[in-house]
Amino acid sequence: MNGRRKLSAMAAGLALILFFSLTESITVRASEGKGGHDFLSVGVAEILTPTTESVEEPQEEPEELSLDEKFEAEKERMEQELTMANVDNALNIRAQADDDSEKVGVLYKDCGGTILERSDGWTKLKSGNVTGWAKDEYLLFGEEAKDMAEDVGNWIVTLDAEAVRVRTDPSEDAETYGLLAYEDSVDFIDTVRDGWISVEFNDEVGYINSDYINVKFHIDEAESIEVIKAREREEEERRKKAEEEKRKANRGAVAADADELRLLGALIYCEAGNQSYDGMVGVGAVVMNRVKSGAYPNTIHSVIYASGQFTPAMTGKVARVYEGNVPSACMQAAQAAINGETTVGGATHFKRAGKREGYVLGDHVFW
Repeated sequence: MNGRRKLSAMAAGLALILFFSLTESITVRASEGKGGHDFLSVGVAEILTPTTESVEEPQEEPEELSLDEKFEAEKERMEQELTMANVDNALNIRAQADDDSEKVGVLYKDCGGTILERSDGWTKLKSGNVTGWAKDEYLLFGEEAKDMAEDVGNWIVTLDAEAVRVRTDPSEDAETYGLLAYEDSVDFIDTVRDGWISVEFNDEVGYINSDYINVKFHIDEAESIEVIKAREREEEERRKKAEEEKRKANRGAVAADADELRLLGALIYCEAGNQSYDGMVGVGAVVMNRVKSGAYPNTIHSVIYASGQFTPAMTGKVARVYEGNVPSACMQAAQAAINGETTVGGATHFKRAGKREGYVLGDHVFW
């Protein structure tokens, strides 16, 4: 009986030793696991109901700003991020912070941009589609920049909604001028009452519920070199077109009979029969400009046969053509000149193109 009890006690002891060994192994393995729980040390309650440290708290949505707060936030942004040109005309924006670096744009007087970086007396800024470096000595920052911007810029209204009705009066019951879409912007005019602002909409004063809008300050922006060159090309084309229109502007018809028309056609053939139609009209216009000038005889015949003026008239070639066949194109050009048309403006002289300055048309220069 005593032997059995001893054996039972020994078995119980071995079982207890094995249990504690196994428990220690589980504890070590559980604690080594990355991000795992120490199951034996935290207790059943915590396993079933984890602590708040293991649960992500819900994010609080940002509070909606009032209209006044939106204005103040934008002014604060301006003071921190805005820089303004402090020049009489314009300053250069360069690719790098170096006077010899490529010029990528121009920031004009009363224009500004957003500060991206500052280094050794230079500021990297973004203005419109231009990003580059400008010297600090030609820029304003902080409150000075904000004050200048408020003096030369304007407030604009953008949307927080997909679309907003622009109303004729500050009331939800008022009629609408139209819809303002999400990407649209309009000029801010004033705060008219709680919840309503007035804006410029299609040349009318409209009203928008301020719950749906954001405000932003607008200033004029820089121009890239590509845009400047394109604009200069357009201006040059317009200048040339204006000169061309002026040169061809009708100068008034002159009364002429059939003989004078034929005589002018004959001279045109002799002087410009191998030129373009515009070149023919140009020669006819020179004769008509003299007729109207007051400095020459006042008839076509007298101008053409004035001493030492037109060589074909002096040699008799004009008379022979007059008596023979005058090409229809020359007659058409003569009639156009008599009607006041011109391709050479008010020119009263022409000669074969060479060293003489003037308007060159075909083989002739006119002045």
